[in-house]
Amino acid sequence: MTATNGRVQLWIDEYAQAWRERDPDAAAELFSEHAVYRSHPFRDAHLGRDGVRAYWAAATASQRTVRLRFGAPIVEGDRAAVEWWAQIEDADDGWVTLPGCLVLRFDPDGRCEELRECWHVADGRVDAPEGWGL
Repeated sequence: MTATNGRVQLWIDEYAQAWRERDPDAAAELFSEHAVYRSHPFRDAHLGRDGVRAYWAAATASQRTVRLRFGAPIVEGDRAAVEWWAQIEDADDGWVTLPGCLVLRFDPDGRCEELRECWHVADGRVDAPEGWGL
């Protein structure tokens, strides 16, 4: 697919909804059968829809409340990048803040075939700086 801002924005909206609802099945459907999902630069990749589903089930299991924002995506060809900012109430750790970035590559059907994610974590709720995500 040649990604367009509208198609990428729709994908991001569905990804955000899956995260807020902590729905591993909905998340997995956004990815191709042979997707490569790299949740962190130093972790092994999660492979295929089953790998995405398993990762999401584990990663979101203790999340109670998810406050999530995405910035405006940057789109070029079949690739896109987008910032995100999450405040998560976790059953084990209380509130944490995770700002991060997704680098995405899409297949011709509009499913993600590669996701690379970088993020940081801070204890408590930290608001995004003024002008963030523009």
